[in-house]
Amino acid sequence: MTTFITRLDGVGEGPRLAVKDLIDIDGVPTTAGCRAVERTAKPAAKDAACMAGARAAGARIVGKTNLHELAALPLGINPWFGTPTNPVDADLVPGGSSSGSATAVAEDEADIAYGSDTGGSVRIPAACCGIAGLKTTHGRISLDGVWPLAPSFDTIGPMARDVAGLVAGMQLLEPGFNAAAGPATSIGRIRTDGDPVIEAAVDAALQAAGFEVVELAWDDLEPAADAWLTIYVQEIWDNNHALIAAHPEEVGADVAEIVAFGNGADSDGARAGLDQWRKSFDRVFDGVQLLALPTMPIFPPRIDSVTSTSLLPIVMEMTKHMTVFNGAGSPCTAQPIRALGSRLPASLQLVGPLNSEALLLSTAQLVESAL
Repeated sequence: MTTFITRLDGVGEGPRLAVKDLIDIDGVPTTAGCRAVERTAKPAAKDAACMAGARAAGARIVGKTNLHELAALPLGINPWFGTPTNPVDADLVPGGSSSGSATAVAEDEADIAYGSDTGGSVRIPAACCGIAGLKTTHGRISLDGVWPLAPSFDTIGPMARDVAGLVAGMQLLEPGFNAAAGPATSIGRIRTDGDPVIEAAVDAALQAAGFEVVELAWDDLEPAADAWLTIYVQEIWDNNHALIAAHPEEVGADVAEIVAFGNGADSDGARAGLDQWRKSFDRVFDGVQLLALPTMPIFPPRIDSVTSTSLLPIVMEMTKHMTVFNGAGSPCTAQPIRALGSRLPASLQLVGPLNSEALLLSTAQLVESAL
């Protein structure tokens, strides 16, 4: 089982940084966690644009981290480079696709890790491994030099053991960034049909932090999740089907199955509908500053529970309360919270309007200190 695909010397005086192996590092091949890519990958000619701040800050790049192949699924299982071990429980999936980034910081092999989030790929492994993660506003962090999955939703964001680490990660990605001077005071609580233990953990965390909580319904968000899925499968087909056709034995069956869903997909109607929905979603923040709900509605599944027949139901359940916010383009945090009666942590997801990372992280810090 491996956290890193490529280990590096980590020369520098800044924080230890692990980088998901979708992001180009000068002189190092980018594999995207895929054997078909790795076979012909050449050393990158230059860093991805998102690495500039880390280089300027003297970050010690300790390696390129493992991931669910091609960043396509939220489990973190990889048949070619091994599956990173979930430090909470080795029998559970580490979450994906940024699995190695999550385990690197959870096991103190890095202070900060970069992950990507297209449909939950920072937030899910953060939830599974009991750490913190930040999905950034779509378009805020450059994707130049990042292996594409679904560019309409792809984002780069930091992962760390605590919220202070996320702030430090944002300062590497965006020099000059700081958390807001004060946290949000009013939170829209989106009630879900998730595990009652997890739902109760979210309520307890919000209560401990002393927020004004306004109850909101999930139903108004559901149409965006459907639109996201249509656009997602078309774009992953466009970006990956030629690779799979050329190297069918060197791409995992699970990824090939997901990519195949995009064959013939027409996303024009979904894009128009999503554009219209975003206008109504933006108005949610007229009444509250941020939203709160579970990151995942379930605790991490066991690795041995993932089979060819259970794959899609598990994937849909893990991601059901995340993809809608990728559709919105909104920034979101994930942070561990206590779940009474469970040996596993739950995870709180805070969601903000576009470019509200500073307020999100200040608010997440309040929750962390209150707990």
